[in-house]
Amino acid sequence: MSGLIGKKVGMTSIFDENGKNIPCTVIEAGPCVVTQVRTEEVDGYNALQLGFDDAKTANKAAQGHAKKAGTVAKRKVVEFQDFEGEFKLGDAVTVDVFKEGQFVDVAGTSKGKGFQGVVKRHGFGGVGQSTHGQHNRLRAPGSIGAASYPARVFKGMRMAGQMGNERVKVQNLRVLKVVAEKNLLVVKGCVPGHKNSYVIIER
Repeated sequence: MSGLIGKKVGMTSIFDENGKNIPCTVIEAGPCVVTQVRTEEVDGYNALQLGFDDAKTANKAAQGHAKKAGTVAKRKVVEFQDFEGEFKLGDAVTVDVFKEGQFVDVAGTSKGKGFQGVVKRHGFGGVGQSTHGQHNRLRAPGSIGAASYPARVFKGMRMAGQMGNERVKVQNLRVLKVVAEKNLLVVKGCVPGHKNSYVIIER
């Protein structure tokens, strides 16, 4: 599975040949440095470890690991198993591994929204749609369903709680444009995370 580490630049929209306006996300994808090569003989599996974005500070272990590849320590390091193509330690992997029209999966950390109620977190309807029978509390969850039997609340009950700030993968996003000279990848639709957050692009 080939892939790259990138940084979300932001969203925009472009027009296709039929004049349709398509929402899309711009990602700064690479260049990434090969910081380690995993092999079947030594590690039991084949993979490439890629590093992206120079770190301002790093401990001795990270500096020594990067020095073997002839580079500086990286802020984001990710492994991609069964990477297509032949790459050696210290090689640069650029956005050219993707082609226009391909479909990619993009994974990132979603925006954290803090502690939220059931209307925002789970889409409950509130008093207008009488989600759980409450009559005077607009956004309250209402009954949670327990009685003298089973005399407890089942695990997984949809209730208020912390929302967002979790790993999300969006699959089958079409690559609309590859701008190799600026290391930019334009994909259709939205990807998780805030601006300048790290994302992992796989194909």
